Amino acid sequence: MLSSSSSPETRDGPRDECGVFGVFAPGYEVSNLAFFALCALQHRGQESAGIAAADRGRAIITRRDLGLVSQALNANDLITLGGELAIGHVRYSTTGSNAWENSQPVQRAAGAAGNRRELALAHNGNLINAVELHARLRAEGVSFASTSDSEIIAALIASHPAERIEDAAAAVMPDLLGAFSTVLMTKDRVLAMRDPLGLRPLAIGRLAPLAQGGPPRYCIASETCAHDILGAGFVRDVRPGEVVMLDDEGLHSIQVIEPAREAFCVFEYIYFARPDSRFNGTALQAIRGRMGEILAREAPADADLVIPVPDSGNAAARGYARGSGLPQDDGFVKNRYIQRTFIQPGQQLRKHGLRIKFNPLPEVVSGQRLVVVDDSIVRGNTTAQIVRMLRDAGAAEVHLRISAPPIKHPCHYGIDMSTREEMIAHERTIPEIAAQLGCDSLAYLSIDGVYEAIGQPRSRHCDACFTGDYPLAGSETANGKYALELAGGPAA
Repeated sequence: MLSSSSSPETRDGPRDECGVFGVFAPGYEVSNLAFFALCALQHRGQESAGIAAADRGRAIITRRDLGLVSQALNANDLITLGGELAIGHVRYSTTGSNAWENSQPVQRAAGAAGNRRELALAHNGNLINAVELHARLRAEGVSFASTSDSEIIAALIASHPAERIEDAAAAVMPDLLGAFSTVLMTKDRVLAMRDPLGLRPLAIGRLAPLAQGGPPRYCIASETCAHDILGAGFVRDVRPGEVVMLDDEGLHSIQVIEPAREAFCVFEYIYFARPDSRFNGTALQAIRGRMGEILAREAPADADLVIPVPDSGNAAARGYARGSGLPQDDGFVKNRYIQRTFIQPGQQLRKHGLRIKFNPLPEVVSGQRLVVVDDSIVRGNTTAQIVRMLRDAGAAEVHLRISAPPIKHPCHYGIDMSTREEMIAHERTIPEIAAQLGCDSLAYLSIDGVYEAIGQPRSRHCDACFTGDYPLAGSETANGKYALELAGGPAA
């Protein structure tokens, strides 16, 4: 999604979080593997990108900058980043502002501020006890260069007295409350660890061998689409509460915490992950199509045509068309590149608003009773503009169908959402929301419909943004995105 410094907001849904990648593969061009894996994960964050790499035993080198992967890293960077092991990160800020200092991977130098070891770390998620941990470390004389909770995790592990990095990571894990799908590296090994609830995805892939009978080499990524681009086969997910290590001998793991329950984010299925990524062996494209089919069954409409809000509503719209028997077409042409610019449109163009990104097709929508399918509504500002554009283009009726339940509660586990008071579903009935949006009818997919489409039990997932049922105590009073800035910034 858009960063805070890019073109005007053209979608008011939840923002993506971050994407991480790690690889230990002597003989491979690991910086190139990391670069293309991050390109595959670009949808998870567009504010900054970076790679850290090392030749065994030599110093870790990190290159990171603001912007997309192709803007933050160039061919010379990849040459500099040669080595046998690497980690990478794409960021959308959920703790700490969009600033260079908060880009990742985070690197901690040995001997500085009490660090026992050199490491680099990349993190997807959000700690709900970041302010408390930050204050504790500062009181111990640990200094910080950023206002990101990711540096807190790095500082805890870098300064831990355990001799082995895996023991330090295991010892730190119980202190971390919230979501953390994390990769980190020392000079000679790559680690990954995942919070005991498994809130964010993290998958292990096996690279194709360079030679017959060669040792197995592995990579770890937020989503399986990053494995696909590298030709890596899916092995398994990093288990909740597990630390995984990649080194010369292959893959090893420590089950640090036996989870009392799992709470995988249900919104990964609905929107965040790429359609070609797989969870539980099923591509999300198919799951989102089933959501549309179930939505057609739960909320039929007397209409002529189904259109998606591109690209977030594409798969669900196709499913709705299949389930309803209605024809489906593209009612909008989407400019997929405008959101990649950091140039503001200026006052003359700003009045055109959403048309900078979406342009309706009167030849398709004029005179039609439309079913308009999207994956979610948060504040409703963009959705109201979409309804207005379709009416201006001649639509006879606009029936909104949303392939998720109403979002009523903020996420504290690595998704940047509005505050509860900004959400259009907060203390409004569905008819009241429809009136606010200016549509002829509005219906959401039920929570039971979501889990029917996923084919997994609700007990293994987090759906707090819909229900307010947070899996971690204290989440309701968790600190906001800029909490560390407000707590005094990075310096000790």
